[in-house]
Amino acid sequence: MAEECFNASLLEKEYSTVPQHEEENSLALVVPLDQNAPIIASYNDRIRPLLDTVDSLRHLMITREGIQLPTIVVVGDQSSGKSSVLESLAGINLPRGQGICTRVPLIMRLQHQPLPQPELVLEFNGKVVKTDEEHVSEAINLATDEIAGLGKGISNAPLTLEVRKNGVPDLTMVDLPGITRVPVHGQPEDIYDQIREIIMEYITPEESIILNVLSATVDFTTCESIRMSQMVDKSGERTLAVVTKSDKAPEGLLEKVTADDVNIGLGYVCVRNRIGDESYEEARVEEAKLFETHPMLSKIDKSIVGVPVLAQRLVQIQAKSIARNLPAIVKSINEKLNLNVAELKRMPKKMSSLSEAMTVFMQIIGSAKESLRKILLRGEFDEYPDEKKMHCTARLVEMLNQYSDELHTNAAGNPAKNFLMEEIMVLEETKGIGLPNFLPRTTFLTVLQRKVNGISSIPISFAEKVWNYVEEVVISVIMHHSDNYHQLQSSFRRAGHNLIAKMKERSVNWVMEIVEMEKQTDYTCNPEYLSDWNKLMGQQDFFMKEVLNDEEWPSKVKLEGFGEIEVEKLRQFPHVLQQAFDMKMRMTAYWKIVLKRLVDFMALHLLLSVGNLVNKEFEREIVNELMGPGGGIERMLDESPSVTAKRLKINKSIELLKKSKEVVAKIMD
Repeated sequence: MAEECFNASLLEKEYSTVPQHEEENSLALVVPLDQNAPIIASYNDRIRPLLDTVDSLRHLMITREGIQLPTIVVVGDQSSGKSSVLESLAGINLPRGQGICTRVPLIMRLQHQPLPQPELVLEFNGKVVKTDEEHVSEAINLATDEIAGLGKGISNAPLTLEVRKNGVPDLTMVDLPGITRVPVHGQPEDIYDQIREIIMEYITPEESIILNVLSATVDFTTCESIRMSQMVDKSGERTLAVVTKSDKAPEGLLEKVTADDVNIGLGYVCVRNRIGDESYEEARVEEAKLFETHPMLSKIDKSIVGVPVLAQRLVQIQAKSIARNLPAIVKSINEKLNLNVAELKRMPKKMSSLSEAMTVFMQIIGSAKESLRKILLRGEFDEYPDEKKMHCTARLVEMLNQYSDELHTNAAGNPAKNFLMEEIMVLEETKGIGLPNFLPRTTFLTVLQRKVNGISSIPISFAEKVWNYVEEVVISVIMHHSDNYHQLQSSFRRAGHNLIAKMKERSVNWVMEIVEMEKQTDYTCNPEYLSDWNKLMGQQDFFMKEVLNDEEWPSKVKLEGFGEIEVEKLRQFPHVLQQAFDMKMRMTAYWKIVLKRLVDFMALHLLLSVGNLVNKEFEREIVNELMGPGGGIERMLDESPSVTAKRLKINKSIELLKKSKEVVAKIMD
């Protein structure tokens, strides 16, 4: 590649460092008195190979692979004289008439040859049609009708005209339809939008050189072609303007091309259109005389007037552009070829037997299981570095923390509100004949069951939420690993849904059992219960004294862990107040244990369930689904249409890129 870049840079330097005096001398060579002399002198033997290389790539339609080619794109408003300029460069007659003459992109390949007999060939729709100078205009019209249809509509499908003729410059140009805003009879209403879309497609790539044809009879700043070219080339560094009809509006032309109000970076060339039955040789002589003798036009610098100068400038710009862009083209071809080859290798091999399909099927399950182990069990997410949803262990911890917070928030409420009132009401309703000051166990269980019922929906909702998330992850992993086997994905998806539905049902049933166990009895061996209860009961004497014996009868009492408590209404129940306080403190200490159990058990249950899902249930469920009746493992033998189409597309791209690589290799040798 280094050698390729070196050669190309030499070429670019060669085409961009012509001293001004040498350029003027060379231009003098291309305005010969002999009317049969070539329109441009032989600039360099290497121009033709460079141009042939790009033309071959264009013929291969390498642009379909996203690789742009250096291209001279000819644009201009309707009636700007665009056809006349191209006729003068090619020395042939192009279609003329009212309205749009060019209805398709016309790729003009001009090639100088010493033979006296010109060779003209049209290529379109896979056809090759030979013609001659006398019939070329008619042949172009017939080809255009076949491409774009009869009438005045346009098409983006190109028509190639190859002109091998003595005296023409070695150039390849793309002539686009002339810009018109108002549709005439027979043209579609959106003709302007259609033309604009084609033009923008061709002039937008940085590799394109814009040849903007402007009529001397109009204000350049009002030209639609100028507006379009400025949209993609604001600096004008790849825009060259050719000014036609110089003899029709010589007044102020010098000022217009020197002031450059429209920012034409590559400069202007003024030309005279061929008039009437003039031959192209006669037209060149008349043009030279015009710019030599006209009182106004003769003041324009000779380095920017005449069709020969235009040809010289285009050849020079084209060669420089090709030399500059060729290394990047070669690099893009190699990169895209490697990418396509790699993608083809990644595609599934077509299978011919059930055993082969079974092997691939087990490979899919194995790779999916390993991915699930990494993201659900081991916390590794190298397969999904930028998809936070797939960083499962972190997401599960976040969900568990949210569950714990919700439990504690819901259970806590306002601890000072209606302090002891629930306990007093329950004690009043569960009292019986027996020893006084004895705390009935049924009373404690009644309050406990009410509290458990109050939070019972939270663990169930959490279990469902977790399995909904795990289902998304499992389905995503299965779909990813079976991406090339679309005929099986519905079965894989169904198996995933069924598996998660079973796991969810088990978890919900387990959670409901845990909740029921907490309601069934009060038990813990956790020493924190007695420790917390004793600490809380240490405030009982203070509380009872403040409520029942304080002569000031305070309305509020402050207790640690509860805040300020309204105590006036508690004085109505002196006979059960001590029991109620004891039960409240027991419940407060025990409730902390209950909430911790609900969180800890849930965490352990999820770890066990997710581990079983990945290590045991996943493979069993998938195999049962696809190997069972109607599972359709045999469908793996039938490649899906989308995969077949993708394989065909990649193979076509590889074939095209290989041919392109062979083409550029010749010029680089």
